[in-house]
Amino acid sequence: MNDKSDHLPPDWPTDEAAAHAVQDELRGRVILDEPGPAPGAPLVAVGVDVAYDDERDVVVAAAVALDARTLEVLEEATAVGRVAFPYVPGLLAFREIPTVLAALDRLAVTPGLLVCDGYGLAHPRRFGLASHLGVLTGLPSIGVAKNPFVFRYQDPGPRRGDSAPLLDGAEEVGRALRTRTGVKPVFVSVGHRVSLDTACAQVLALTRGYRLPETTRAADSLCRRALAAETGSVPPGAE
Repeated sequence: MNDKSDHLPPDWPTDEAAAHAVQDELRGRVILDEPGPAPGAPLVAVGVDVAYDDERDVVVAAAVALDARTLEVLEEATAVGRVAFPYVPGLLAFREIPTVLAALDRLAVTPGLLVCDGYGLAHPRRFGLASHLGVLTGLPSIGVAKNPFVFRYQDPGPRRGDSAPLLDGAEEVGRALRTRTGVKPVFVSVGHRVSLDTACAQVLALTRGYRLPETTRAADSLCRRALAAETGSVPPGAE
């Protein structure tokens, strides 16, 4: 399903100061003391991703629900909206969230876990897209990113499941996680209502044969197809 979603929530921030104030307020609502859904348990895992056509000021969001045990696609939804905020590093969630929420609202199934292509606590202000979406929806959420952003890490061991702390100074903000033997790691961080151990275990359970979890791969593919249908342009292919 692919519908226009141009309406922004009331009082949506329009500048950096207002966005920082929202982050500061919502960050206090992040729950970090829940283990989250256990890997292997019955679960609907929903991957979310976005794609842009900046020339037309268009953002497309995709939400794909998978059975976490079989990785069967249960349902998918998209939404198209206008870019909701200027490009500012550290505030990218404000460009995307209204359209992502519209896509999630179009799912008939109830998500048990949101898997975001991006960051949660592994964010300079400790409030990336995964945390923001988790707080707004109340759902357990994790971030799985392709690069470590501004943080440092030691290369994890070479085998699938090996990991190393993703560090900001001495603080562990996530983990570099090897999802395929001999392939560069992904970067996992907690969003909301999930421990870091559970987040990494879920990412491994959702990853079969590729570097990225199937939730991310399915949402990325749907997003690019939806953007092509909307604008005729196709963003660069994902891994």
